[in-house]
Parts: sequence; structure tokens; C-alpha cells
Amino acid sequence: MRLDDLDPTEHARDLGSGGGGGGGGFGLLGLLPLLLGRGGGIGTIVIIGVIAFMMFGGGLGSLTGGGGSGPASRTAGASGAAACSTAERKFSCQVMTSTETTWDALFRAAGRQYQPATINFFTGNVQSGCGAASSAVGPFYCPGDNGVYLDTAFFDELSNRFGAKGDFAQAYVIAHEIGHHVQNLLGTSDEVRRMQAQSSEAEGNALSVRLELQADCFAGVWAARNRSRLEAGDIEEGMTAANAIGDDTLQKQARGGVQPETFTHGTSAQRMQWLRRGLESGDPAQCDTFKGV
Repeated sequence: MRLDDLDPTEHARDLGSGGGGGGGGFGLLGLLPLLLGRGGGIGTIVIIGVIAFMMFGGGLGSLTGGGGSGPASRTAGASGAAACSTAERKFSCQVMTSTETTWDALFRAAGRQYQPATINFFTGNVQSGCGAASSAVGPFYCPGDNGVYLDTAFFDELSNRFGAKGDFAQAYVIAHEIGHHVQNLLGTSDEVRRMQAQSSEAEGNALSVRLELQADCFAGVWAARNRSRLEAGDIEEGMTAANAIGDDTLQKQARGGVQPETFTHGTSAQRMQWLRRGLESGDPAQCDTFKGV
């Protein structure tokens, strides 16, 4: 993906190292249970009370459950573009710049104002506006402080553990978390939490799936709006990543079987389907996963 002409976002912070940590999965591994406070982990591990970290979180959380930990001592780092100090962070910050431009235009077209999220880089453990978490939960979004939290070591795991290689796979992870930010700004996340509070665990998990799939679709919308920046193989990289982090695929790898009632992010087929819908339409209005999955 060609982003070299973009300046790194100014909405970035280097939170330093809290020690420990490791592992994780972009709204992947831990996210499952934790998401929406249903018990598991999407980068929501400790955040389970807030939106269960939606992510992851989300997005990207940690499908396997990741683990949280208390606050750890850390050295305050840089903020703004200065926080984008490594190659991986610079690329992440350029993706953020692209999402800011894209969603600002989409919000303006709808008569609304877009408020950028902040990308927070950390290593090991971190204290977010949603609580404490470790890098084991993977990248996640915290609605409490409108922050995307990322330990870029996750990109190595994305490539080596999940077989999702390439810069677009990394961009998809960030765009998915920004999808959760968009849901937060639109009030979708609050509405889902309200419905979950009145539902059974299985029903709550189903709502979580719809929320995650919509974030995938929003990631596809972002990519579609930046199609001129895509290179050969980029879309395939994104689909490979979406396929690798489906609940069914992850559960089969971890347990040898699946329990659909515990899904919180959607199957591999569903995640690819909604990412593709966003890519093909470029229209957020086509991402209404609450009408049907």
C-alpha cells in the first residue's frame, strides 16, 4: 500500500514500555470473550467493563484470551509525529492519517463532524482509559479515551502465527480498530451495550459479532476510498488476515472444534464477506450488519 506521501498523524503517543506482555491478536485472540463484557478478551481484557474493549476492539483483541496486568512503571515517551519513531510505527501513523482524511470526508458528507482517534504505542503492559491491559490482548480500541492501542510486535505475530503477511494486512488491523471508533462516534457501540445488558449471553455474543463485522466492513470502506493507493496483492493480504482471525478458525486451532454460541467476532467467511462488501461499495451505509449477517 502506497502511503509514503502522507505525513504521520499528529494524533499519536508513545507510552513506552511497561514490561512483560507478549502474544496477542488483533481483536483476534482475546477479543472473543471479553468483547462487550461477556467474559473474554479482545484487547478488552481489563476493559471488559467499558465496551469490553471492543475491539477490538478490537478489534483486535486476543481470541485466546490474553491477559491483563496492573499498571507498570514506564518512561513517558514522545507525542505527535515524533511518536512514530520506527518503520512500523511510521506506517501505522500514515494509515491513521489516511483514515482521518477518509472518515472526515465521509462525516462531512453526512453533515457530521469527525473527531480523530489517537494511536497509542506501547510495549508490554499499558494503562488505557478503559483499564489495564497487556500486549497479549493484541491491538484494541478504547472508547473511554478514543484511543487505538498497539504494540507493533503484534505485526510479527500476524505474519508468523496467522500467516497474514504484508503491509495491507497491518493496515486492515488499524482500520478495523478505527471502525470501532466510528461506531463509538455514531453511538452504535452504546446502543449495542444497552441491548446486551438486556440479553442473554448467547444473544449478547451475537450482537458482538455484528459489531465486529461492521468494523470489518468499515475497514473495507476506508480501503475502497483509497483504492488508488492499493498495490497488487493488497486485497488478498486483507482477505487472508480476515480469514485467519475468524472465530471458527481460531477455535478449531485452539480446541479442535467450534462452539458457535460463543463466537464474538464472526466466522472467517463472515469476516471476509463484510470486508469485501466495504471494499466493493465504499459506502458505510452498506455496512448495516444489524439487518442481517
